[in-house]
This record gives sequence, structure tokens and C-alpha cells, in this order.
Amino acid sequence: MFNKISKPSSPTPAARPTAPVIPPLPDMPAAPRAGGAAPSAVPTGRGLSTLSSDLVFEGNVSGAGDLQIDGQVKGDVRVGRLIVGETGAVEGNVQADYVEVRGRVVGGVQGKQVKLVATAYVDGDITAEQLSIDVGAFFQGRVAQGQRQAPAPAAVTPVAPAVQAAAPLAPKPETAPVVQGKETV
Repeated sequence: MFNKISKPSSPTPAARPTAPVIPPLPDMPAAPRAGGAAPSAVPTGRGLSTLSSDLVFEGNVSGAGDLQIDGQVKGDVRVGRLIVGETGAVEGNVQADYVEVRGRVVGGVQGKQVKLVATAYVDGDITAEQLSIDVGAFFQGRVAQGQRQAPAPAAVTPVAPAVQAAAPLAPKPETAPVVQGKETV
């Protein structure tokens, strides 16, 4: 009756929340690198790195990869793509091609695409080509629209003929030839 051995139930691992899907950047002409080769598309095999919610990081973070911050970073962040999670906080400047803020950023935000979700708190200036602010997001600062560098005009535009006719030509003053050297009388 009590001799029956039951199998111990193995604990099922808790389901890990899946990482958010980062949308692709719009097609933009790529600036050539120093070696003259154009940068390649998003490298394959590159995963999303995460700073968990119990982590406090003091110092600058930089790299070309994708980063999700659920903890606290006290310093500047410069990566390829960045997500500041709902529990995430950054005290410093943020720069990435794609920036999505769900948490708190106190400092400047710079990117090609910047998205402030309804839970976002941003206190700082934003420079972006494309900016999206959801209803409910808090933002205090200035916005500047950063744009791709336009090619310089090749030729100078001519002056309109009406302006040329209105300005009379003044006669050229006669000038004596300049003689260098000594004069004898």
C-alpha cells in the first residue's frame, strides 16, 4: 500500500519571454567605408543581447550589434539597434540606427528610426530621420530631423536676365601700366 514508488515530477522550466522582433530599417543608400567597400546588409547570426532587469551597468556601451536594456545603464550607449525595455533605464546619450524606448532615457537620443512606445519616458533631445511617439509616452526636449546628406549642387544658377538688364554696366576705369624698377628723369 505505501510501498508504491512514484516518479518525482520534474519541474517544468518557466517559459522565457521571447525577444521582441526588431523591424528592418528602410532602404537607404549606405555611406562608403574608409576602405571604399559599401557596408553589407545586416549580418546573419547576430542575436539580440540583453542586459537583464537586475543588472546595473556603469560605463559606456558600444558595439555594432542589437541590444535590449531591461536593467540600468549609467553611461552612453552606442549600438546598431537598441531597445530600452519597460524596466530599462539609461542615464546618458543613446545612439543607434533603430531606437525603441519602452522604459526611461535621460539624455539625448539619436537614430535613423526612433520610436517612443506608450510606456516611454524620455528627458532629452531627439535627433531622428523618422520619429514615432505613441499616445501616453512622456517626452521633454527638442526634436531635430536628421536627414541624409544631399549631394552639393554641381553648377551655380545663373542670374536672372531681368536683374542683369536692371543693373547698368559702369565703364572700366583706365589704369596706367605698372612699371617695376627704377625711373630716371
